[in-house]
Amino acid sequence: MDKKIRVAILDDHISTIEGHASFLQKDPHIEVAAKMRYGEELETALQTVPIDVLLLDINVFESEKNRNPYPILNLIPKFLQTYPNLNILVISMHFERGVIRAVMEAGANGYILKDDQANLEDLGSVIKSIANGGIYLSPAAHELYVKSLSSESDKLLTPRQLEALSLCAAYPDYTSAQISEKMNIEHSTVRNLLSSAYAKLGVGNRAAAIAKARDLGLITPYPPPPPK
Repeated sequence: MDKKIRVAILDDHISTIEGHASFLQKDPHIEVAAKMRYGEELETALQTVPIDVLLLDINVFESEKNRNPYPILNLIPKFLQTYPNLNILVISMHFERGVIRAVMEAGANGYILKDDQANLEDLGSVIKSIANGGIYLSPAAHELYVKSLSSESDKLLTPRQLEALSLCAAYPDYTSAQISEKMNIEHSTVRNLLSSAYAKLGVGNRAAAIAKARDLGLITPYPPPPPK
């Protein structure tokens, strides 16, 4: 393997970023090309440095000032469309099976739970497999993913509805017209996506739909409290 695999790390905890980087820097075939805490930094990094594998925590802030969750269910498909050689491995403490399924259906290559120490210690091997087009889920994540595929409750919302609600959670002040611009679809389509999601969830407005979807483990969980 002559060409090094370029890895970017996005996580809200500096200690986690440095921990991953420490493991990976021991592998001569891997280069840690970018380390980030906020979603807005990721888009700049992808435009600046060719990235082969992105290690992504699903629960990070949009920016230091915008303490809303980064809408990864919307952005994973867009990143893969813009950067066809990009591979995405989610590493998260969250083990809601609906979230794991949504992430995988959005196009991620794998999902590892942060308490799966054996996989994290062998992270270099996982990354090399994913960089070559492989798919990897840690044992616990794989079990939940398989259960999700057979669960009717996890099929409640379509990927497009989950994407729309994920954006609504990230940008609570946006109008449906602004959400449609983010999704690059017609305004009327977004309104239909949201209204049908409300009906399926048994709620009457956007805030209630976001809360219900989070409670069911279908979209990114509530963001962590600001550091003191």
